[in-house]
Amino acid sequence: MKNNFPPQEVVQTKIILNSGKEHSLKRFHPWVFSGAIKNISDELSEGDVVEVYSSKNEYLGTGHYQKGTISVRLFSFSQTEVNDSFWENKISKAYQYRKTIGLVNNPKTNAYRLVFGEADGLPGLIIDFYNGTAVMQAHSIGMHLIRETLANALKKVMGETLKAVYYKSVDTLPKIDSLIVENAYLFGKPETNEILENGNKFFIDWENGQKTGFFLDQRDNRQLLSTYAKGKKILNTFCYSGGFSVYALNAGASEVHSVDSSQKAIDLTEKNILLNQSDNTNHQSFVADTFQFLNHKENVYELIILDPPAFAKHRNVTHNAVMGYKRLNAEAMRQIKSGGILFTFSCSQVIDSNLFHNTITSAAIQAGRNVRVLHRLSQPADHAVNMYHPEGEYLKGLVVYVE
Repeated sequence: MKNNFPPQEVVQTKIILNSGKEHSLKRFHPWVFSGAIKNISDELSEGDVVEVYSSKNEYLGTGHYQKGTISVRLFSFSQTEVNDSFWENKISKAYQYRKTIGLVNNPKTNAYRLVFGEADGLPGLIIDFYNGTAVMQAHSIGMHLIRETLANALKKVMGETLKAVYYKSVDTLPKIDSLIVENAYLFGKPETNEILENGNKFFIDWENGQKTGFFLDQRDNRQLLSTYAKGKKILNTFCYSGGFSVYALNAGASEVHSVDSSQKAIDLTEKNILLNQSDNTNHQSFVADTFQFLNHKENVYELIILDPPAFAKHRNVTHNAVMGYKRLNAEAMRQIKSGGILFTFSCSQVIDSNLFHNTITSAAIQAGRNVRVLHRLSQPADHAVNMYHPEGEYLKGLVVYVE
């Protein structure tokens, strides 16, 4: 992998904040915004390690510098030497946490999120583990520059469990002329692309698929779906690789329809259905727009899953996103059978839980249906939310009963 950035030197350049801008850092929030900075002691390159100080010269934290709204992402609130051992210790703590929550050496689940950015004290870094292969994704220049160091740390911490490390950051790093990024293996060769999740089989295409290859954050919610699926005719919209569809069929659904606007997604869904079902006659896939597909489907489905991509990635489009969620959910509520169950989600970070709940309430009013809340859903424990960084809570869901 090439890039013509200079090798990262671990030299803590000093950044001074404006008066009064230290309070969030003293509460261990890991972001320093550009408007909070008073001055920088030396000429900085993107990705440099910096120490942040208050206007009264109090040490606040150490992190990676990057041009933009978020200028520093802090990975330590204690002055320490940032070396290979430092990063290995960070990876080790993340791994131990996944052991504690029962995801390491789990006979029914061998895929999980190993590093979740700020929650693991590693802002700008995502690592998903797929049955021997770690897929690393950098969202900051600082993490990009130490990718080899991080790969070596993974090898030391995980030992023979780790067969390969794939680096996939072309689409997640900022576009800078002087930065050349390639998706490539940093270590090893995968032994398999198949995983188990709660006993269900999936083929993961981390090289060409969305994100790191699979939406691991819906694992617990897919398992919950299994408890409602038996004997029901189910519609799974925005299905991507068919996660909810596989769970539903394995749990005894009478029929499942999977819908996505992408042919590649439908191909992945079909592949995953065949991995689990020798007879797939009770499953059909459709390449279609979900809004259009829902038209004229009144009283067809007893359970509908709405798991769209993020309708809003920035606050300035929040209103449009709310209108989109409202329209989508109202149409599903109009069409679903009486006594049907709706699993509905938002992965838009700027749509908080209260706003999402109010949006679904508005959709129910618009649809003219009586609706009861069965479950309030979120992301699983390997996508933990740092108490000091509530922005890490992005996935919201409701399971509702529609009379």
